[in-house]
Amino acid sequence: MAELKTKENDADVYEFIDNYANTERKRKDSIDLVKIFENTAGYSAKMWGDSIIGFGKYHYKSERSRQEGDGLMVGFSPRKAAISLYIYSDTKENQELLKSLGKYKMGKSCIYVKKLEDIDIEVLVKIIRSTINFLVEKYEIL
Repeated sequence: MAELKTKENDADVYEFIDNYANTERKRKDSIDLVKIFENTAGYSAKMWGDSIIGFGKYHYKSERSRQEGDGLMVGFSPRKAAISLYIYSDTKENQELLKSLGKYKMGKSCIYVKKLEDIDIEVLVKIIRSTINFLVEKYEIL
């Protein structure tokens, strides 16, 4: 079984933002997102792999294979083309919330936004909370 590459590590989150975010707007949005995620999720920012900032973690065991490991509960990455938000669980509540999020593109497991001002921060907070609640219930996190 292959080892997961995206693991929590001790790299400095703010140093990563300074070096990785390719515009001043993306740096500011990333710092704002750290505050939003920490306040909403209740977890400190940690680096996951080389390019994802995560908040909280859970242990999973795949129902279809023998794979298991730790995953980040929610997070983001200030990628070159857009900010990737790793906040989405495919629940009815989140499907409804997406309708009022604002301007975004949907990936397989993440939401892409160009800049924070394109989305409704209150809706973002609700999606973060909803996803955390879903993961806590599904993986019996205390």
